[in-house]
Amino acid sequence: MQREISVPFTAEQDEDGVWSAAAALTPDAFANGQGPTREAAIEDLKEAIALLAEEVGVPDHWL
Repeated sequence: MQREISVPFTAEQDEDGVWSAAAALTPDAFANGQGPTREAAIEDLKEAIALLAEEVGVPDHWL
């Protein structure tokens, strides 16, 4: 079953121009994404969140 969740995240660009995005699915489960653009980093983060959700589950408050 596939569900859509909304998870708050941060995105920032480092001094070399690489974008990083990060989110916490639970207090102990974090996901990160990187890319050459903000959008690419967010897409990478979405993939990481999906994998993490499969591993640790999705807390009820994100549904």
